[in-house]
Amino acid sequence: MRFFPLFAAALMTAALIPAEPATAQLVIGHRGASGERPEHTLGAYEKAIDDGADYIEADLVVTKDGVLVARHENDLTETTDVADHSDFASRRRAKEIDGHLVNGWFAEDFTLAELRTLRAKERLPGVRPANTRFDGLWQVPTLAEMVKLVRAKQAETGRKIGIYLELKHPTFLLQEQGIDTVDLLLHEMRQLGLSGSDPVFIECFEVGALQRLKQRSEFKLVQLVARESGPADEAGMTYAAMTTPSGLKEIAQYADAIGPDLTMLIGPDGKATALVADAHAAGLKIHGWTLRKENAFLPKALQNGSDPAAAGNYAAAFAAIAAAGVDGVFTDNPGDAVKLRDGK
Repeated sequence: MRFFPLFAAALMTAALIPAEPATAQLVIGHRGASGERPEHTLGAYEKAIDDGADYIEADLVVTKDGVLVARHENDLTETTDVADHSDFASRRRAKEIDGHLVNGWFAEDFTLAELRTLRAKERLPGVRPANTRFDGLWQVPTLAEMVKLVRAKQAETGRKIGIYLELKHPTFLLQEQGIDTVDLLLHEMRQLGLSGSDPVFIECFEVGALQRLKQRSEFKLVQLVARESGPADEAGMTYAAMTTPSGLKEIAQYADAIGPDLTMLIGPDGKATALVADAHAAGLKIHGWTLRKENAFLPKALQNGSDPAAAGNYAAAFAAIAAAGVDGVFTDNPGDAVKLRDGK
């Protein structure tokens, strides 16, 4: 999460003003409780659920044999111990993914059985050293395992727990592997007994995948947008154009919400940008990403000392987001967000 420098003073003011949420703001466990466990592990998902998250998020990539697994990127280098496996040294390669050259080991080059020999690790050890004590405890989870965990926790707690799924690089994976992840996801959702009546959101930075999902399912859909660039499957289209009033009306034809960078929602004066009102006017909900508590991700005025790993003023940041009227927030620390939202 990044804030404009001029926004820092306004955030300090916002922290002093009790938020008046008009609706119950959704707290989405970003990659699970990834501020407290290595991201996209069953441990991170369970921690987010235990801390009260309304939804837990899984970014989905695919194995060589067509199994959907949870990783933020298809590159396994930073989130697993793959580099320590000499038998996989020859799998390291360079790929151009959505216009960016990436060198590493990729999920789509491994079967699920091969992926099972790897263990997850903390992606940001310098910022989250405490999370490294969990390195090696968990495998890369499948979508099916995530859903099984959610159902087990629902039975245990008696409360509904939503899942929030992002399709990563669907055009690249179709071109690279010949695997249509839209087809694969819909097939697996049917196999898992999930439908549009369940608390499920499906998100993507691309447009075509969401439009196809709209035609073929009743799941709630979220168009992800960023401050720069545009969807990889639509040459010449920009997120800036997509988030104008006319662009938002187009998105509303196939999506239920937008998922913008939080800096697109709150201006330098600390108030909601036009995007908030424009999206709501188009009938779209707003789920902003990503709220994190460490100094490294907060403006200087909200930092606590000079250690980038130390916790900053998370409460002030949350207060500004809530006051802006954002309908949901992705956060690495869902337990803190739930307490703030619920006034605890």
